[in-house]
Amino acid sequence: MKKFFSIVLLGIAIFTFAFSKPALAADSASGAKVFSANCASCHAGGKNLVQANKNLQKDALEKYGMYSADAIIAQVTNGKNAMPAFKGRLKPNQIEDVAAYVLESADKSWKKS
Repeated sequence: MKKFFSIVLLGIAIFTFAFSKPALAADSASGAKVFSANCASCHAGGKNLVQANKNLQKDALEKYGMYSADAIIAQVTNGKNAMPAFKGRLKPNQIEDVAAYVLESADKSWKKS
């Protein structure tokens, strides 16, 4: 009986993984466009025109606990201090794309390749 249930559970697991949609990765190219239109006025080239030390360079992101997609998504969504919230202005997938773009750009020191 245990063997039968094991086979059934294995079949369910295989069916679930075989027919489920894969998670879509964030699109940093789309994020670049959204960033340019909404963020670059304060953060062009990874800078921060309001608080220079809290820029988007990798070392600053790490120092302030912002070097993750989740942290960036939360900041862009909800805003903080001088940064406005973009929750009503951008769709969640656009915010995810911006986070991907920021992380990718930070890894490249904001230099275009």
